[in-house]
Amino acid sequence: MTRVELAGARVLLTGATGGIGQAIARRVAGEGAQLVLTARRPDALHALARATGSEAVVAELTRREEVEALLRRAGEIDVLIANAAMPGSGRLGKLDRTAVDRALEVNLRAPIALAHGLLPGMVERGRGQLVFIGSLSGRAATAGSSVYNATKFGLRGFALSLREEVARSGVGVSLIAPGFVSESGMYARTQIKLPLGVSTRTPEQVADAVVRAIREDRGEIDVASVAMRLGADFAGLAPALAARASRALGGEALARQFEQRQAGER
Repeated sequence: MTRVELAGARVLLTGATGGIGQAIARRVAGEGAQLVLTARRPDALHALARATGSEAVVAELTRREEVEALLRRAGEIDVLIANAAMPGSGRLGKLDRTAVDRALEVNLRAPIALAHGLLPGMVERGRGQLVFIGSLSGRAATAGSSVYNATKFGLRGFALSLREEVARSGVGVSLIAPGFVSESGMYARTQIKLPLGVSTRTPEQVADAVVRAIREDRGEIDVASVAMRLGADFAGLAPALAARASRALGGEALARQFEQRQAGER
């Protein structure tokens, strides 16, 4: 495996203007990388690009033609950090088709399409890193987030399988799986009080995990407390039992809060 040195590397980061995205951008820029930042909010994107000395490409990842245009604009990329995501919260019967499609396009199809477009060049050069920002929701199913869970379960499966496909090519694949992230981001905007014993991590901790994954070619890194990691592992091993435990601990009420407070982000 040929390790990617971030100093001088050309890095494409999606979802750059979100809380986690900004932390990743500043951390990776601090390592000396040449960043190509993309997001859908021009003002915030260009401000971040100026602050980090990066290129900015405005793109709406729900539109497939803009994903293809982004690949053309980005050019030769050494590292992809697929960070953009939509909440997709809500019971399926309460979501309209547009909200479902947007979550599927941004959270799952766009990362796959970007990897598909960038991988041949990386393989030809014998080096590169594909980093996908997943979630512990990719291992533990919860009520009221069937679409979001689907995208994160799918992203995890894609990343781990692709890692095996390219294992002898010099290209690495990594999945970063945060739990609840404080200060900024999808969870932080809801201002929901978490149950006793459930803790958060910061955007900077997620950014640190991204850099570690690139440096060490780590296959999967969880960014969460030990209790949350163990809970996600248990949910993967015994989903029915974990679901009963979640209901007993008030999981459905928590899911309804997310559904209500993230309704405007669909």
